[in-house]
Amino acid sequence: MNQAERAARIALPIGDPHGIGPEIALKTVEAYEQHPGVALTLFGPAGPLQHTARQLGLEALLSRTAFVETPGYADSAFEPSRISADAGRACIDAASAAITATSAGHHDAVVAAPHHETAIHQAGIAFSGYPSLVARVRGVPEDSVFLMLVGGGLRIVHATLHESVRTALDRLTPELVVAATRAGARACALLGVEAPRIGLFGINPHASEGTLFGPEDAAIVRPAAAALRAEGFEIDGPYGADMLLAQRGHDLYVAMLHDQGHIPIKLLAPHAASALSIGGDVLLSSVGHGSAMDIAGRGVASPEAMIRTVALLANCAVPGSGN
Repeated sequence: MNQAERAARIALPIGDPHGIGPEIALKTVEAYEQHPGVALTLFGPAGPLQHTARQLGLEALLSRTAFVETPGYADSAFEPSRISADAGRACIDAASAAITATSAGHHDAVVAAPHHETAIHQAGIAFSGYPSLVARVRGVPEDSVFLMLVGGGLRIVHATLHESVRTALDRLTPELVVAATRAGARACALLGVEAPRIGLFGINPHASEGTLFGPEDAAIVRPAAAALRAEGFEIDGPYGADMLLAQRGHDLYVAMLHDQGHIPIKLLAPHAASALSIGGDVLLSSVGHGSAMDIAGRGVASPEAMIRTVALLANCAVPGSGN
C-alpha cells in the first residue's frame, strides 16, 4: 500500500463481542488516531462497543471514529466472557461486512479481532478459520485461500489448517502445496519481500528419510517442490520442520499441518503474531491469539498484536515503538 498517496484504509471488525475484541479494537483505534498513514473503520454491533468505550473512558474516541454497525445483535445479549450463539453470529456478520466492503474498494485490508469457534458453531455456522470465511464471502473455493502466520521473525503459510491430521493427510496433494506456496510468495511481495527463499516442511519426521517413515513426502511434497522450482521459485526441501527452522535461512516456510506452523510462531511471538488470510482478492489478517474469555470485560487486554497487525498491513511504523 502506497502511503505516499493516502492513508491505508483498514476495516476493523471487532470479533466475538463477548471476548476482548471490542477492547483491543478501541485501544488500537486510540493508538492510531494521530497516525497520518492509517484510517481505521470499526465494524460490529454498537452495544458492546459503547459499553466497552464507557468502561475504558473512550466514549469521545468512539464518537469520532468511523463505524459501520452490523445489525441482528440485541444489546440485551451482551455478557462479557459468555460463549453464545448470538456473539458467534455477530462476529461472523461483522467480518463478512468488512470483507465485502473491502472487496468493493472501500478499504485496503481487514484486520479482524479474535473469534471464538465454539460460539460460531453454536450459531450453526460452518467455520474453520478466517481463510474459509474469506473464500465463502468472496465465492471462491476454500482451498484457494490460506493462512500465513507472521511473527517472531518468521512467515509460515499453511497448506492445511483446522481439521484432523487424518483429514489433512487425505486432502494434501502436490497441487495444494503448490497453491499454498504461490499464495505465500504473493503475500511476501505485498510485505516487501519480492523473491522469497522458501523452505518446504516435510509431512513426516525428517521428511520421511526417503520413504523410511512413510511414502507421503515422496508422493506429495517432492513433486510440489519440483513443480515450484520449474516455475522459478527458490525452493529448499522438503526437509524436517525442526531442521529448517533451526537454520532460520528462509523468508517463507510452508507448513503441511496446523501445528507445524502454529507452534513456532506462538513460541516466539505469543502475543504479537499476525494471522493473514491470503489467496483471495481481500487481504485479511486476524491476530495470533484467541478471544481471551477469561479476561474479557476487565479492561486489561493488550492490543499489541492488533496494533502490530495494522502496521504490517498498512506498511507503517508501530505507534510508540520506533519500528
